[in-house]
Amino acid sequence: MISLLFEAYQYFLANQSRFWAATTQHLWISSVALAISLVAGLPLGIWAAHQVRIGQWAINAFGALRLVPSLAILFLMQPYLGIGALPALVALTLLAIPPILIATYAGIRAVDGGVREAARGMGMTAAQILWRVELPLALPSIVGGVRTAAVEVIASATLAAFIGGGGLGIFITRGYALFDTRIMLVGAIPVALLALVIELALGWTQRRLASNLGAAT
Repeated sequence: MISLLFEAYQYFLANQSRFWAATTQHLWISSVALAISLVAGLPLGIWAAHQVRIGQWAINAFGALRLVPSLAILFLMQPYLGIGALPALVALTLLAIPPILIATYAGIRAVDGGVREAARGMGMTAAQILWRVELPLALPSIVGGVRTAAVEVIASATLAAFIGGGGLGIFITRGYALFDTRIMLVGAIPVALLALVIELALGWTQRRLASNLGAAT
C-alpha cells in the first residue's frame, strides 16, 4: 500500500499542472452548485415552514430527489443540456437543494410558538420575527443542512467527469479506464480530504452555534 501511495505521489508530481487545474474546476463547480442551492433552498424551506400543508408536498418532492443516484441525475441532464460543466452544475444543484430545504424547514418549525407570540407581543412584524427570531434559532439546523449538502456535492462532483464536466473525477475515470490504481488515487484522495475538511469545519460551526444558542437561552 505504501508503495502504491508513493507511485501515486510520483504521478502527481509529474502531472501537477493538470491536477491543480482539475482541483480548481472541482472546487468551482462545487461552490457554484452549493451557492445556487442555498439561494433556492433557503427561501423554499422558509416558505414550506410557514405554509405547512402545501409546503409538505414540496418537502416530499425534493426529498424524493435524494433517492435518485447522483450518476443517474447527471445522465438525465445530458440529453437536454449536452455534456460539459453545465449539466453537472444543474445535477449537483438539484442534489444539494433537498438537505438545505429540509434542514431549514425543520429548524423554522422547531422554533417554540411561545417565542413567536412573545415577539408579536413586542410589536414585531412577520419579517422582523423571521430575521430576528426564527432564522437565528434555526441557524444550527440550517448549517447542518449545508454541511450535508456540501459533503455530498464535493463527493458527487467526481461524477461530472463522466459527462465531460472535468474536476478531480478525470483522474478516477482515467485510472479506471487504464486499470491504474495510482491514477485513481490522485483523484480520490484529494476528494476524500476535501469532504473531510468540509465535514469537520461545518460540524464544528454547527456545534458552536448550538452551544451559543443553548447558553443564550
